[in-house]
Amino acid sequence: MKYIQTVEAGLLEFSVGKFRYLELKKPFPEEAILRHISSNVTFVIFQIHSQYQNTTISFSETLLPNASETGTDKGLVSILRPEQSMCTWHLETLDPEPVQNVAIPLSYSESDPIPGGCNLEFDVDIDPNIYLEYNFFETTIKFAPANLGYARGADPPSCDVKMGPDSRWRLQYDVYQYFLPENDLTEEVLLRHLQRMAEVPQVQASAVKVVTLTADDKTSVSFSSLRGQGVIYNVIVRDPFLNTSTAYVPTHTYACSFEAEEGNCSSLVRLIVTAIAGSIGGIFLVAAWWRFGVLTLCMLCVGLVLGFLVASVAFFTPLGNLKIFRVDAVFWVTFSCIAIFIPVVFMGCLRILNILSCGFIGSYSVVLAVDSYLYTSLSYITLNILRRALHVDFRRAFVNVPFQTNDFIVLAVWGMLAVSGITLQIRRERGRPFFPPHPYKLWKRERERRVTNILDPSYHIPPLRERLFSRLAQIEGLFQKEQPAGERTPLLL
Repeated sequence: MKYIQTVEAGLLEFSVGKFRYLELKKPFPEEAILRHISSNVTFVIFQIHSQYQNTTISFSETLLPNASETGTDKGLVSILRPEQSMCTWHLETLDPEPVQNVAIPLSYSESDPIPGGCNLEFDVDIDPNIYLEYNFFETTIKFAPANLGYARGADPPSCDVKMGPDSRWRLQYDVYQYFLPENDLTEEVLLRHLQRMAEVPQVQASAVKVVTLTADDKTSVSFSSLRGQGVIYNVIVRDPFLNTSTAYVPTHTYACSFEAEEGNCSSLVRLIVTAIAGSIGGIFLVAAWWRFGVLTLCMLCVGLVLGFLVASVAFFTPLGNLKIFRVDAVFWVTFSCIAIFIPVVFMGCLRILNILSCGFIGSYSVVLAVDSYLYTSLSYITLNILRRALHVDFRRAFVNVPFQTNDFIVLAVWGMLAVSGITLQIRRERGRPFFPPHPYKLWKRERERRVTNILDPSYHIPPLRERLFSRLAQIEGLFQKEQPAGERTPLLL
């Protein structure tokens, strides 16, 4: 990656709408300057981005809480005075290692809404930043409400005095989500793709609009956390009366840490507790079939697992983001009905139910195995349902995931394995009994037959212990050297 050198020591020249790469080092602050600002510009948003190391941006060399921001994706709004044609910002980092950044100043006119212009929650008076928090289950973004634009030297419109169409309550907020290439954690890729999420036209062309909020809605949106997957979020505030819009400062996350040993981005998610519980359940199910042979009960369990997978696939589609399913009662009743519907429909033909279950569930286990080595979003089909069951607030999260080249390949493999597995089992089981007797019954029948029929050659088979010792003796004999048989005399002819 090439970084543009400074024109003067400690001074960085910027142009409106032009991205610039720069490197910050401790303790060498830099000053960013924007000259020749047009007279029709009323405010400028300067934003700077890095991958995971913090950068500080401020209006002055002295860092004040209400005039500076520190983080990986930060920006400040400069309200221009009459006749003002130049702006400056101070940049620095406290990280001991050099920090690679990309920065850009964007200009707006008096008709454009001001992001964060009605901020009452965060430190900076006018805060255009998006604040992001994440955990294993969900990623939440928050931002301050915007205000209407105004001319240079004029007083800003009041935020909460009136709520009519001539106030900031007419503004609308479009929330956008943009996925980075899967399994790519490189700094160069992030800084390049962030340039597609800074300005309104590029955001609308590149990202996916998830939801539109009005001034009456809470300025907070939750998404499903995708650990190790780069995601960029941004918000566009629109003034439908003037048909103008402004973008907030985009923010990004990988839902993991590049520096922490625990929860770092190089490790993959493992639901160990779920795997153990599934193994124990599988062992008990096999044991129940081996000992008691209760066919209906066993097939009911198998059918419910297939129904669980089918219901999970249904809610993995855009159906899962419908507002009605954010109500837990509606979601779980619908999910349970789909899961139960599958075994109920096939209860009259248990062999078909068993074959379908083996085909779909067995092939999906291959998908989960592939996810351990090659990232694929298909693993979230069941993971999102487990998150919904374990975390109360996950119901408000949008469950969008990237669907890229890896996912198309794995999806094709999943379908091929499922169809071929089902076809092979149907051909193999044709003409055979639907279900053989359970193993315990066969073992008991064989034991009684051997006891009562002394003419049966198997009656004279030695006990298992003697057979094991005999086999071990044969194996040991393979490693012993052949002993000489004594003196040998040539044959006399």
